[in-house]
Amino acid sequence: MTSPAIHPPMSDTRSGVGLGVLAALAFSTLGIFGKLAAGLGLDSHAALGWRFAVVALILLPLSGRLGWAVRARLIGVGALYTVATLAYFLALDRVTAGTTSLLLYSAPAYVVLLGWLQGQAPRRTQLGAVALAGLGLGLVIGLPGGADRDAVGLLCGAAAGVLYALYLSASERFLGGVTPVAATAHMALVAGVTFGILAGVRGTLHVPHDLPSWGVILGMALIPTIVAVPALYGAIARLGATRASLLGTLEPLFTVLLATLLLREHLGSGALLGGVLILAGAGLAQWPARRVPAVPHP
Repeated sequence: MTSPAIHPPMSDTRSGVGLGVLAALAFSTLGIFGKLAAGLGLDSHAALGWRFAVVALILLPLSGRLGWAVRARLIGVGALYTVATLAYFLALDRVTAGTTSLLLYSAPAYVVLLGWLQGQAPRRTQLGAVALAGLGLGLVIGLPGGADRDAVGLLCGAAAGVLYALYLSASERFLGGVTPVAATAHMALVAGVTFGILAGVRGTLHVPHDLPSWGVILGMALIPTIVAVPALYGAIARLGATRASLLGTLEPLFTVLLATLLLREHLGSGALLGGVLILAGAGLAQWPARRVPAVPHP
């Protein structure tokens, strides 16, 4: 990926927005697959280990010839994603799923803050987009309640948000010239090895013997990984980490809609209002920066 220009061409912006929405939609299916995996008795760490192992086996041969320095960058960025995922699951064990997701999807605010620390002052539209997305997420996912007083769980959830923001920023900064396929393959390699080891330590790593289990694993590998992750990298390359991360807040909304359509879960009025706010925030984030006319040289 290459870092986006200050004023990317309109075609790049449109394709970037399309890729960002595609990534959010594809990632949103992970919750559906997770429920199906739990219904089949699949351990979450084992299912994730197999998911990423399948992706690595498919994509590594397609990554092309890469130098060791490039591979080191890819593995480093993949490690950030893996640690963020681990922090997310640690939080999930201690606080509610809604609060864990709310903390994870605070990532756009951290992306803006990281850019600010690097000298990229945020625009008012970006700050407004973060605020709208945060309010919308609170309505769609739910605000913290009485079951969310575990300090370690809250800390892990906050760490997941920070680490995911670092992963997005590092993807923009360090993966210039690398194809999304190669970046996805190395991320999957790191994650697959990590979750495989964790499942082995827990005594839950085994080869599934039934077709439904493999169907869920292959579904997790295909849609929320092979489709979603390269699309995310493509969006970052065209829009930058901040705008791409705000498009990512559409993911919980898509998850709720899919759960309503496929699992017959109830969709409340609060979720609908939250969805409108998330859409408004994602749209506002794409508002183009004001062009400053060049001063001619005397």
